[in-house]
Amino acid sequence: MGNDNLGQWIRGLIEEFIAGPENTMGKWDDEPAWAAPLVGFSSGADELYDFYKQDIGDFYVMPDEFMKDAHGKEYRREDLTVVSWILPQTDATKSDHRKETHFPSERWARSRVLGEQINVKLREHLVAKLKEKGYEAVGPMISPLWKGARSEKYSFASTWSERHAAYAAGLGTFGLSDALITPKGKAMRTGSIIVDAVIEPTPRMFKHHNQYCLFLMDGTCGECIERCPIGAITSEGHNKELCSKYVTMTRQYVPRHYGFNGYGCGFCQTGVPCESGIPESLKINLGLLRLE
Repeated sequence: MGNDNLGQWIRGLIEEFIAGPENTMGKWDDEPAWAAPLVGFSSGADELYDFYKQDIGDFYVMPDEFMKDAHGKEYRREDLTVVSWILPQTDATKSDHRKETHFPSERWARSRVLGEQINVKLREHLVAKLKEKGYEAVGPMISPLWKGARSEKYSFASTWSERHAAYAAGLGTFGLSDALITPKGKAMRTGSIIVDAVIEPTPRMFKHHNQYCLFLMDGTCGECIERCPIGAITSEGHNKELCSKYVTMTRQYVPRHYGFNGYGCGFCQTGVPCESGIPESLKINLGLLRLE
């Protein structure tokens, strides 16, 4: 299979999986947890991965290191591709959560827990399908090398970041709350795998890592500051310590009110101009309408 065709085939696998029966909230007549995905590609040799390791911490694991651990041999980074995807929240989930001010809606909590289980299955599905085609692959988030870590610069971190891989794949830029703002908005989750094939990287249509954030680009908006129920977002950025305290509290609320072992937050991802896309004023100013 040619590399161009491989990229299209992988994109099709992701779209087909999310359109299939695995994508379910487990309630409301098997209502889907995720809307149609976005897919992008970055090279395993992209200099951004070197920057991540330098900037976030030495604990950050590189694409070839994940592959070596999974398959027991050395890989050249330039021979690897990181496949990234965006799983947008559905209109129903965003609508429910937009109305909340203190605790997560049931749909949001289900998408956080059951939706991430779907994301795990998607990673496993892609790795298995690629193996059938003769390609070795690994999902960093389901690798034994993935673990939480503490960054001197950024507090809570981990050995791999799905958002940073998606940024490398041209799928969005970071906002004031640290969330990734994509053409489908920042109400979403991300996923990735690494494959031993060279696929054309997705162009990065932005020039700055905060380019789609109204507050950071022109000083307007800041609505995510108001949406945060615990004050973890200010004009200075995102306080991960406070954010974590709130999420921990929801682990008691969700079981009591919704009857399953879940949690969630996401207030900064809904009820804001970047909820479902790049803010219109930025798209016009930056000439980004073609992204959609």
